[in-house]
Amino acid sequence: MVFRTLTDGVTRGIEGALGAVSETLFEPVVRLGVTGLSRAGKTVFITGLVANLLDRGRMPQLRAQAEGRIEAVFLQPQPDDTLPRFDFEAHLAALTGDDPRWPASTRSISELRLSFRVRPSGMLSGLTGPRTVHLDIIDYPGEWLLDLSLMTKTYAQWSDDTLTRLANRPQARSFMAMARAEDGSLKLEEARAQALAASFTDYLNAARKAGWSDCTPGRFMLPGDLAGSPVLTFAPLPAPSQAPRGSLYREMDRRFEAYKSHVVQPFFREHFSRIDRQVVLVDALGAIHAGPQALEDLRRTMAEILQAFRPGRNTFLSQLLLGHRVERILFAATMADHLHHTQHPKLTVIMQSMLREARDRAAFAGALTAAMSLSSLRATVEETVTRHGETVEAVRGRLMESGRQAAMYPGELPDDPARLLSPAREGAERWLDAEFALMRFGPARIALKPGEGPPHIRLDRAAEFLIGDRL
Repeated sequence: MVFRTLTDGVTRGIEGALGAVSETLFEPVVRLGVTGLSRAGKTVFITGLVANLLDRGRMPQLRAQAEGRIEAVFLQPQPDDTLPRFDFEAHLAALTGDDPRWPASTRSISELRLSFRVRPSGMLSGLTGPRTVHLDIIDYPGEWLLDLSLMTKTYAQWSDDTLTRLANRPQARSFMAMARAEDGSLKLEEARAQALAASFTDYLNAARKAGWSDCTPGRFMLPGDLAGSPVLTFAPLPAPSQAPRGSLYREMDRRFEAYKSHVVQPFFREHFSRIDRQVVLVDALGAIHAGPQALEDLRRTMAEILQAFRPGRNTFLSQLLLGHRVERILFAATMADHLHHTQHPKLTVIMQSMLREARDRAAFAGALTAAMSLSSLRATVEETVTRHGETVEAVRGRLMESGRQAAMYPGELPDDPARLLSPAREGAERWLDAEFALMRFGPARIALKPGEGPPHIRLDRAAEFLIGDRL
């Protein structure tokens, strides 16, 4: 019996290894990471992308589809049995039902496998039959990606950086008052540590809701089973002149290091290290609407995110990836349907300008990068309206709060992105010569024809950049 058990185990191991080799050689897998910052529409992006890959009538810019080489696309069981499945069917039903609504945000990691049966192109087209390519979509919160920046910082550095950023933010007033009044050299009292962590968590949630991007540590807002544990019971504090053993500051330092070891590192080891392609979704319009400081915060946060794809300067990440690199990175400004199409190029240029320095560094590290504006599910129609006696190009949609139809002219984005980025870098509190409005529209009622996915803006171009070369 023991011998049979051992034999069965060896046999299963060999079969698993052969299956992995077979899949790598004959059924290649592309692992696409999808993440976004607050309110960027990550769930809608994945749902819209999958729906339009299954029914490709609205995907003319996906070259394999335009060439007629895609024979079939279908959902399959995901390879990672321990990860939750991305609930595509429920999210699609929410978006396309009789009473359409935005689906609930995903607050943890999930996965979905989409398989393509594709005929080869070029000289091989007449020599070989169709092949299967698997697309594994890994959905995870953007705050988890931002946590990677913590790996290269000490607690003292992180505290100093965080307290400096929070100094002028209204959402942080209560926490900052508590932190400044604390003496970190005194003996640890668990009740005080818990109160500080709770106040800091309240700030993070309020900042995320207000549109700030740099909300780390990410697990404070998505604690799951770790809620109440010491690994989530720390906060930034001013450095005391001395911090003896057993002091509050020393214990906060220890818990910060535990967070890196037990929360951040396992995520990157088990999931991030295997990603081949990455899309980062950004609510750039929301940041512009919130003002110069929010836009600068977004620019800085996007630069920090790009550091995650530069293992050469990160010893931890270099050891983790063992030579594996993300091959393509797409930065996408969502909700392009909240602008008239004549302004879409301006939004894309703003994205490119915000990320140019960091994007160049990522390209130097070997990743092909791109920036674009898109809408995962088009919720508006375009129309011309009169505003203050002038004719302007606007959009019309169904307001989320009331459900009534409304037209919106968000303002004219500048041709030169420096008109936004320069005052943002200089710390301006508001735009001096322009106003930018933003309404939140709900999904429109749609009637889909056979073979058509939901209406979108440039999802086909995004798909071509991310996976087109593998089809």
